[in-house]
Amino acid sequence: MSWNIDSIPNLSGKHVLITGANSGIGLEAAKVLAAKGAKVMMACRNQSKGQAALESIKQATPAADLELMSLDLSSLTSVRSFADAFLKRHDRLDILVNNAGIMIPPYSKTEDGFESQFGTNHLGHFALTARLFPLLEQSDAGRIVVVSSVAHRFGRIHFNNLNWEKRYSRWLAYGQSKLANLMFAKELQRRLQRQGSKVIAVAVHPGYANTNLQRHVTGGSLFNSIFSQSQQDGCLPTLYGATEPSLTGGEYIGPNGLFELKGKPDLAYSNAKSNDEATAKKLWQVSEQLTQESFLSAA
Repeated sequence: MSWNIDSIPNLSGKHVLITGANSGIGLEAAKVLAAKGAKVMMACRNQSKGQAALESIKQATPAADLELMSLDLSSLTSVRSFADAFLKRHDRLDILVNNAGIMIPPYSKTEDGFESQFGTNHLGHFALTARLFPLLEQSDAGRIVVVSSVAHRFGRIHFNNLNWEKRYSRWLAYGQSKLANLMFAKELQRRLQRQGSKVIAVAVHPGYANTNLQRHVTGGSLFNSIFSQSQQDGCLPTLYGATEPSLTGGEYIGPNGLFELKGKPDLAYSNAKSNDEATAKKLWQVSEQLTQESFLSAA
């Protein structure tokens, strides 16, 4: 594909919300989308880092229309408070980028009692999407972008051990959370289509991007130097998923190079588990129960 940042259309008038926009892929995406004219809302857990990120974007694009808001996806209380504040402040949302995430930390639970990666990466974004969906549906071309990972390939949804209270594996728990992200995006698109919604859902992954997510990876610096791509290149699938007019929903976008570790945005491989509709429907139901948030019924 010859697609690059110059392929992104003018986004003046578009309102974009990016979770985890203070660093890594989220920050790079925010820089580009703001430069293309979008109003970008940066939802960040750490407000001081978020403010520094906002100022760095302003330095590159002085006319950037930016807003920093506080959001901790590991807390359903925070998600609800954020959504309430967002809906009071804004009457428009065109693109929601569910980007924030944590990767292979030591075992811990969120304040709601969920394993930290599943709770933050999947359940927090599920609840956020549910709360903001009415605003997205008012858009002429609403779009939800969910950031997954090649790690979805070794993930499995352990319905009998979602919180990894039995023999925690940080990598397998990460794989479960990223598989959940991908299955959520695909099931979301199926439900949107059934209801005839104009909103579309797209999943993306950055390949192996050299971001601070790698801080818990043993020997990561050597692997990064050989196999990784920059944050700027790693955000291209996200930008493509958020802005490419030809997408119709349900696509999974990632780098087109060897093992999808780096390269230009293209259709990515999603395994059989990620396309298991019965499991995806059950995951949706369980997510509704755990978050106490419900939207887009299966009927």
